[in-house]
Amino acid sequence: MMKREIGAADIEVFSNAICEYFEAASGELAQVRSAYLLEGEYPELWSGYHGVIPVHGSFVGSVCFSAPKPLLTHVLMLMGDKSFSEASHLDLVGEIANTLSGQARKHFGETLCINPPLAFNGKHKPVSPKGTGKPYAIPFTWRNYEAGLVVDLIVA
Repeated sequence: MMKREIGAADIEVFSNAICEYFEAASGELAQVRSAYLLEGEYPELWSGYHGVIPVHGSFVGSVCFSAPKPLLTHVLMLMGDKSFSEASHLDLVGEIANTLSGQARKHFGETLCINPPLAFNGKHKPVSPKGTGKPYAIPFTWRNYEAGLVVDLIVA
């Protein structure tokens, strides 16, 4: 079977998942901007917290949610969390990545096998498995915070 890169319709599923997550968390939609092919490094703006979901099965690659600490702190406040610890921020960024990937799994089906999230703070690092296609960056704004999702998947 021939592998194909994901396309615009596939990316729209992830864009919709971003909107749904933030609307459910806060009652406010995130403002998703146009997705684009990521040719080089992750945008410097996205050098805060990262939640990466490695993907395998009929899809290979990863989905990475990146957000600055103030965005995550705001979501933690909305959730009633008062600790605001490093661990809380890492748990949340991983949870958001997992939720967005889970929403996509509802669309793509059970062949989109998602692993538990890898969460870290700092400059983004490559994660295996890596899709061999071109990754898409999906930038968005929520309550004046800039964040993004990078989808690096190929479909087998």
